[in-house]
Amino acid sequence: MKPLWVLLLAVSLALGASRDSLSVSVLPTKAAGTVLRVPVGIWWPEYDSKAKVSFPGHAAKKDVVVWFHGGMTSGNCQKGLVAGEAFSGIFPDVVVLSASACKENHWATEVMVSAVDAALDSVARRRRGFVEEVSLVGVSDGSLGVLVYSMYGKRRVKTRLLVSSYGKLLGEAPAVAASPKMGSGRWRFLQGGADRLYPPSETIPWIQDFCRNVGADCDLRYDPSGEHDWSYWQGHHLDWILEAFLRKTP
Repeated sequence: MKPLWVLLLAVSLALGASRDSLSVSVLPTKAAGTVLRVPVGIWWPEYDSKAKVSFPGHAAKKDVVVWFHGGMTSGNCQKGLVAGEAFSGIFPDVVVLSASACKENHWATEVMVSAVDAALDSVARRRRGFVEEVSLVGVSDGSLGVLVYSMYGKRRVKTRLLVSSYGKLLGEAPAVAASPKMGSGRWRFLQGGADRLYPPSETIPWIQDFCRNVGADCDLRYDPSGEHDWSYWQGHHLDWILEAFLRKTP
């Protein structure tokens, strides 16, 4: 009998299209009897229906990126189905996975770490290729998902991009950076001086302290006019986003 947290409940697939979805089941706690169903959006690399490969088997060797959306405690429990769209448009040659956090099941909970790994297990089965390494992107409080998954997720992390983040919600920077798994892979932070939610007087010192202590490749890009939302960074600093993933600006 398969564990509930890896049970695939539903899959909708349009052959030849890049957008896909699934739903995974997890138990919020070991003692809980109610199963949490988490909708997940997936964006596959472009598929050539004339190629002699299966869909989504054509993506078996492509990089996988997990997108952690903002508004992690809102009442919208379907955000993951659309949240990764903008990133997929920038990186159409990778697999993008976007789970849905909401209400009390936010990114800094064990259940959502399990949901992300369950979704990655599903991607691995469907593309018939292992997912041993991932990259992570978090916007606003989605950045907490990047930090928490880096601590407790079962995949090795290659690159992380944290946009408009406020890591202090998890504790002081040296303590967060000291977690054993934080010292591998790359860390990139984008932070703005016109952030309407997280003032730079609070965020910048935390990020700088984190980078000093994490023992990994860690860098902060700061824009004094930078705003909170992803749309600002995509529109004004696409080069910084590309650089975070070692891509050249077109």
